[in-house]
Amino acid sequence: MKKGATFFLPGTEGINFHENITPINGETIIEKHFPNSFRETNLNEYLESKGVGELVICGMMSHMCIDATVRAAFDKGYSCFVAHDACATRDLVFGGIDIPASHVHVAYMAALEAVYAKVQSAEENVGMLTKRLTA
Repeated sequence: MKKGATFFLPGTEGINFHENITPINGETIIEKHFPNSFRETNLNEYLESKGVGELVICGMMSHMCIDATVRAAFDKGYSCFVAHDACATRDLVFGGIDIPASHVHVAYMAALEAVYAKVQSAEENVGMLTKRLTA
């Protein structure tokens, strides 16, 4: 755990589910402790047991969890789709240079799209999934 971390820590508001994505009764929850959602979790085994080969990925933060999880999923053979407008990040500083969150976000989306994922809007992802379910 990074010294001074204040978010995503046990017992803080940062670990709570947003009301729009509260798990339904009996839904599987996989708790993670690293940016890469596959690291030291049973996510890969769970997905394999369900026959999943494609993932739509979104969340926080573009430059940490999204990046690490998409790259790991790709390395495990999954086809990845990132909902860019359903991801968020924050301002960063490197070498004394302030980097606005919007620049951090688009840089990571561009890097992921180059090799690891199809990056499209949440609406485009929903449309893609709807077409597949109704075909």
